[in-house]
Amino acid sequence: MKRRRFLGIVLAVLGSTAAGSLAYPLLRFFAPPARDNKTKSISIRKSDIRLGEAKEIVFNNNPVIVINRYEKGFVAFSKVCTHLGCLVEYDKGLRKLVCPCHAGTFDLDGNVLSGPPPRPLPAIPLKVEGDFVVIG
Repeated sequence: MKRRRFLGIVLAVLGSTAAGSLAYPLLRFFAPPARDNKTKSISIRKSDIRLGEAKEIVFNNNPVIVINRYEKGFVAFSKVCTHLGCLVEYDKGLRKLVCPCHAGTFDLDGNVLSGPPPRPLPAIPLKVEGDFVVIG
């Protein structure tokens, strides 16, 4: 075997290995993750969330915030900001949800008040049954 042919084979193998090493993460990035039905619902005692307070939970591997609003009752939202995916925090004094990354603010109905978020926070369905708040 001549040196030129040997180097051609070695470069082809190395090139295909490099291309595969780049292609796999790229495909994993663009392919949506497999979704399976995880938790059907979560129950929280109403007494665990006092009036004007919030509780953070994880529901189906997603961070969720449950708020006991004055005069409107319980509501649950995804904590993931619709701008760049930072986790919003509940500001009890201002009665708002605030994104710490780019100062986006949401009201307690999930609507955008200010900042760069393009959409409201996704609401998580819940219902109040007796002494429990059932999420999902």
